[in-house]
Amino acid sequence: MPTPARSLTLVDGLAMLIGIVLGIGIFKAPSLVALFVPNETMFIALWLLGGVIAFIGALCYIELCTAYPNAGGEYHFLRLAYGRRVAVLFGWARGTVIQTGAIAAVAFVYGDYANALLPLGKYGSPIHAVIGLLVITAINLIGTFQSRKTQIICEALTITGMLAVIAGGLLTPSAAPTASAAASGSGGSLGLAMVFIMLTYGGWNEVAYLSGEMNDPRRNMVRVFVIGIIAVTALYVVVNIAYLNVFGLDGLRASKAIGEDMMRRVFGGWSAVVFGLIVCGAALSTLNGTIFTGARSYYALGRDLPVLGKLGVWSERGGNPFNAIVIQSAISLVLILFGMLARDGFEAMIAYTAPVFWFFLLLVGASLFVFRWRDPQREVPFRVPLYPVTPLVFCATCAWMMYSSLAYAGIGSILGVVVLLLGVPLLLTRQPDGES
Repeated sequence: MPTPARSLTLVDGLAMLIGIVLGIGIFKAPSLVALFVPNETMFIALWLLGGVIAFIGALCYIELCTAYPNAGGEYHFLRLAYGRRVAVLFGWARGTVIQTGAIAAVAFVYGDYANALLPLGKYGSPIHAVIGLLVITAINLIGTFQSRKTQIICEALTITGMLAVIAGGLLTPSAAPTASAAASGSGGSLGLAMVFIMLTYGGWNEVAYLSGEMNDPRRNMVRVFVIGIIAVTALYVVVNIAYLNVFGLDGLRASKAIGEDMMRRVFGGWSAVVFGLIVCGAALSTLNGTIFTGARSYYALGRDLPVLGKLGVWSERGGNPFNAIVIQSAISLVLILFGMLARDGFEAMIAYTAPVFWFFLLLVGASLFVFRWRDPQREVPFRVPLYPVTPLVFCATCAWMMYSSLAYAGIGSILGVVVLLLGVPLLLTRQPDGES
C-alpha cells in the first residue's frame, strides 16, 4: 500500500508554517487588542509575548516531531502517550470541529473580501467562500506537488503585500501621541488582549503533520519551527509598529478595519482593491496550508479505525490522502452553510473551534512529561531546553486559553464541545487485532 514519501523540503515547510500563521488575523486583531492595553509600549510588548509563547510551544513540538516523525502529527503523539482512545477522540474533534471549523472561518474571510472585489449579490460572500474552498481542494486533490507550489506562490504574494504595508506605514509621518484612559490595563483586560493575539499566532502547530513527509526531519523540523516563528513574530511586531505610526493607539481603537483604513490613508483611494487582493491572497494561502495538513489527521484516523478505513488510503498518483481531503472539505462546506445563519460566520467558527483546540493542545504539551517519565533514557535528536519549566509554561497557557474560550465565546463554544462528545461512541470500536 502506498505510504507518505519524504518529498517536502525546508522551503516547503517554512512556506506552510508562515502561510498558515501569517494570515488574516493581523488585519483584524490589532484594533481589538488596542482596546485592552493602556499604552503603546504595552501594546507592542504583548505582541512580543505572543511570539514568545508560540516559540515555547514550538520547542515542545520540535522534540515530539523529531523523536516521533509521522504524517499523523498530533494524532500520532497522543496515541503513543495516552493510547488509541484519546487519539481517536482527537481525530474526531479535529475532523469535525478544529480543522474543519478553521477552514470554514478562513473561507468566510476570503468570501468577504472577494465579494467586495466581485459582488455576487446578497449571498455573495458565502458563494465566494464555497468557490475558494472548492478551488483549493481541487488543487490539493491533484497532488502534493501542486498544493505545495500553490502555497509558496500565495505566500510570496502575501508577504510582498505586507512588506508594502510596512514600508508605507513606517514612511508616513507619525500620528500625534495621545493620552487616553480608554483601557485600564488590568490583568483581566490584558488577558483578553492575549486571547486575540494568540488567535493571530495560531496554526504554527500544524507543521507537526509534515514530519512524516519532510526530508531529513531531525534537522529540518527544528529549522522550520524556529525560523518560521521568529519570522512571523518579527513581521507581526513591525506591522503593529507601522499601525501605531500611522494611527496611534486611539486611532487603532477607533478603526473597525485597520488594514483597509491604513492602505487607504497610505496609498489613496484605490487602496481598497489592493488591500482586498492582499487579504484574499493571505486567506487562500492559509486555506491551502490548513487543508493540506488537516487531511493528514484524517489519514491517521482511518489507519486506526476499520470503520473509517477509506480515510487511511494514500493515493499513489497524487502523493496525498485523496479520500481524506474530500471528506474534510465536504464537512467544511457544511460548516460554511451553517455559518451563513450566524451574524458573523468568521466569529461563529472561531467560537466553535477554540475550546476544543486548546484542550487537545494541552494534552499534546503534557505528552512530553509522559514520554520523559516512560522512557527517560531514550535518545532524541532534540530536547526541550529548561525542562520541565518550558512545557509547564506551555501547558499553563493552553489551560488558560481553554478557560478564556469557554468564558467569552458563548454558545458557539458549547456547540463545539457537544460535537466533540458526539464522537465518544467511536471509542467503543475495535481494531482488527482486537485492541479496544
